[in-house]
Amino acid sequence: MCRRQDGDMRFIVRLVVNAVALWLTTLLVPGVAVHAFGSAGAVETVLTYLLVAFVFGLVNAVIGTVIRVVAFPLYVLTLGLVSLVVNAVLLLIVAGISTGLGFGLDVRSFGWGVVGAFVLAVLGWLIGLVVRPVLRGRGRA
Repeated sequence: MCRRQDGDMRFIVRLVVNAVALWLTTLLVPGVAVHAFGSAGAVETVLTYLLVAFVFGLVNAVIGTVIRVVAFPLYVLTLGLVSLVVNAVLLLIVAGISTGLGFGLDVRSFGWGVVGAFVLAVLGWLIGLVVRPVLRGRGRA
């Protein structure tokens, strides 16, 4: 029972970390924006960022895994730099899905997708560095 609660908590924390990283990315990268559904109040905006982060997590887990397996030789040849292109493609896929659902991510071009994916990855990593010790300390108590 405790393991399931820890897993649920990790999922929620990762979702919030990704949503915050996405929010900061939209503030820093002019070619990436999120359009809230509804009246665009504070609650709708937060829910939109959480939904886009959830969609991004699903796309990353399903489609991203397939792309990474297929493109493994390119990862080796480019020393991992192709990951910028892969993450930009995933960001564009999320933009298409979320726009099709009536809310969400807007990426102006592939170039902005590369910049946005890079910034999103760096911000997610930095926020994760801050949050990770808190989660580990919680699990030991």
